[in-house]
This record gives sequence, C-alpha cells and structure tokens, in this order.
Amino acid sequence: MSKLLIVGTVAFDEIETPFGKTDKILGGAATYIGLSASHFNNVDSAIVSVIGGDFPQEYLDLLTDRNIDISGIEKVENGKTFFWSGRYHNDLNSRDTLDTQLNVLADFNPVVPQHFKNAEVVMLGNLHPNIQISVLDQMTKKPKLVVLDTMNFWMDCALDELKEVMKRIDVITINDEEARQLSGEYSLVKSAEIIHKMGPKYIVIKKGEHGALLFHNNQVFFAPALPLKEVFDPTGAGDTFAGGFAGYMAQQQTVSFHNMKNAVIYGSNLASFCVEKFGTQRMEQLSKDEVDTRLQQFKMLTQFDIELAE
Repeated sequence: MSKLLIVGTVAFDEIETPFGKTDKILGGAATYIGLSASHFNNVDSAIVSVIGGDFPQEYLDLLTDRNIDISGIEKVENGKTFFWSGRYHNDLNSRDTLDTQLNVLADFNPVVPQHFKNAEVVMLGNLHPNIQISVLDQMTKKPKLVVLDTMNFWMDCALDELKEVMKRIDVITINDEEARQLSGEYSLVKSAEIIHKMGPKYIVIKKGEHGALLFHNNQVFFAPALPLKEVFDPTGAGDTFAGGFAGYMAQQQTVSFHNMKNAVIYGSNLASFCVEKFGTQRMEQLSKDEVDTRLQQFKMLTQFDIELAE
C-alpha cells in the first residue's frame, strides 16, 4: 500500500448558485481531496486538518467509512470550524465571497501522524504556505512526490512564503488566472516556463470547463473537460481534481510525464462528477462503475485516427 498525506481544510460551506442555495454543509479542500483519492485502490490516505467542537461526528464517519485516516484531524472542543460562504455568478466561472470565518484555522499548527511521516505522496491543499512548510518539515524521508495547490489570496498576502514552499515541491496545480498572476505573463506557455524556474518540475494549469494543461520542460499535454448536461456547483472541483491526480500518482511506481498525463485525466474525470450536485453530495454517492464508464467517455472524447498527407 502506498501512503498519501493530505493537508488542507475540513470545513463548513454555505453556497449559492443560479440553481439554488444551501445551508451550512460539509466542505473544505482536504475533504474533497480525500473523497476523490478514496477511489484508488492500494492507497492509504490521511488528512491533517483542524475542526471545532461544532463539527458533526457523521461527517468524520463519512471520511473513515472511505478508509481515510483522520488521526491527524485536531478537534478544538471549544472552537468553531472554518466557515466559507460564497455566491456564484450566472456563468459559474466567477463568484463572490460573502463570508470567511477562520475560527480554529487561525491558530492551526499541523501535526503529521507518526505512521504517515514517511508517506510517498504529499498533497498540500490550499492553506497558508507556512502550514504547508511545517508539514514538509515533519516528514522523516523525502516523499516521492509533493503536490501543491494554492490560490491568488496567498500570492497577495504571503508571496515570499509561497515561493519558499515552491522550492520544495514537484507539482503545482493552479488555475489560469493564478498562473498569470504568479508569473506576470499572460501566455500560459510563458507562465509555465517562469513558474518552472521557481521550483516545480511539473505545472498543471486548470481552466475549468475548458480543461487542464500539463507542462514539463518542453512537453505539453492538454486534457479536455467533459461536456456536461448540468453543472450545479463548481465548489470543490479543483480540489477533487487534485485528489484524483494525487491518488493516481500514489498508485504509480514511477514519476513520469506519461503517468502525469493519466493523472490529469483521472483528476478531470472525478472533478466532472463533483460539479453535478451541491457540495460533496455527488462524491459521497459515486460508484466505481460510474467512474469507469465516464473514464471511457473521456478516452473517446479525444481518441482519433488521422492520416497525414504526404
């Protein structure tokens, strides 16, 4: 069994889209990453995070039922769980943050479980770079692969710390807007070249409904997004992608561009389910047969034979 260590938020979300709104529901980057990665056999996953005393046991049971180790989730009994509220615009590509309450996350000092300090793959979910650095410092051996997910907020307020983390990672996953901000370049090819010099060997640039790009040296791979009949809620899609990517790579013996290409497809496949219902609902119900069937659809989407004219 390969070990995957996941670091990120386990939280409450309150979401409004053109299709409806929710009350306070389960959310958080580590939650989505963990649920996504749980679809890979021979991978032991653990989450490092923090919750308050208000966090329901049934949500923790949901994680353990999927064989996710929660011994690294600290519970602050007299504290409140991290909370985010947002409203999506009609195109679902942009949103307004209505409320963010750090609560117990404000004083979070991650503690990696002893039996996961030798994890082969580390997935650093979207958190303050200092927390991500702290986790890497606790590893007893260099992981086979370290994947970093971050966002423009940390580029605005903790850029120096973010650059320190980037020196120690193998893969960064960000969206196109964040890639442009981090690099100062509009062209995503040029952006990838600049970000590569900051440390990551592989750069994954997510483009939402327009797919994802993978860059490594002079190699480029593009994975399309599957056209869907209905998209209800994009929350967590990027984290679900990251979980699929990291889960697939944890299964592999070697780190290569070929395996990374497959990982991008697996991540895109799982993310396509996440958006079909609010919050984690779709990922909670997802079956292996559904995953395999849609994976075949992804294959058919881009598979073609062509004869080049002489």
